[in-house]
Amino acid sequence: MHPAKSVILFTTASGAGYGLIAWLGILGALGLLPADLGLGLLAFALGFGLIVLGLLSSTFHLGHPERAWRALSQWRSSWLSREGVAAVATFVPAGLFALCWVVFGRNEGLAGLLGLLASLSCLVTVACTAMIYASLKTIRAWHSRWTLPGYMVMAMASGGLLLQALLLAWRLPIGTVFAWLVMLLLGLSLAVKLLYWRALAADDGGSTAESATGLGQLGQVRLLEAPHSESNYLMQEMGFRVARKHAETLRRFAIIGGFGAPLLLTLLSLVLPGGFGLAVTLLAVALLAAGLGVERWLFFAEAKHVVTLYYGEDRV
Repeated sequence: MHPAKSVILFTTASGAGYGLIAWLGILGALGLLPADLGLGLLAFALGFGLIVLGLLSSTFHLGHPERAWRALSQWRSSWLSREGVAAVATFVPAGLFALCWVVFGRNEGLAGLLGLLASLSCLVTVACTAMIYASLKTIRAWHSRWTLPGYMVMAMASGGLLLQALLLAWRLPIGTVFAWLVMLLLGLSLAVKLLYWRALAADDGGSTAESATGLGQLGQVRLLEAPHSESNYLMQEMGFRVARKHAETLRRFAIIGGFGAPLLLTLLSLVLPGGFGLAVTLLAVALLAAGLGVERWLFFAEAKHVVTLYYGEDRV
């Protein structure tokens, strides 16, 4: 599939934003974060900013962005529509929770309940985003049991690392314990991605030209002549090809630079004093952002739609 930059930005940026607000709601409700004005302003501005950036970028992938609102009407049957509804609905409890925190200086009690509702809404929205892809049986690489947990754990890991940087900037005691939780999430993100790639390589249950045409009982099916003499929309969007060596290089970067290095840097931040710990955490944030961008690029680039079987692909 064609790895559109707008969709890559959408899934990574909004995931981090939802993850950050989810953590604010959980930790605030548990009384583990002070309702500090500066912390609240920066954290919510960062979280909402990433969410809005992601949602706006997703509209640029549409042929008619001005009609994006119509997608909300198909929530009974479409995960894309459900995601849109959930994204809009999330702004209500999240906005009220931010208001209680920033204006009234409260993030526990009734405000904490709003925070928990905002956290749940954030997780539901990320799950809907994942199901847009996981529900597509025509794309084996996406129709995987690892797609949903991958999106969820990476959103919480990226949002958690952003919050960890804020905790260090404010020198809050919970930063030490939360760092270990962030490292656990980074490790889980790496494990889920490795399991996803392993399942993708080992799965022989994909479609073939024989199964797609129903002519397998007659023997091997081969392409006699290309359906089109030049490139068309289907091949541009669904027939994207990435060189195997190129994909392997990008996978190594995602594993080592995108997940492994941020984990080690987060561990290093625990033993470095003051500003040095914050500096390496910010470096970890940058590396994780780059790693997630590469991971998401591969998620799209390595996926093949069954329609490519009619254009000479052997198996998808």
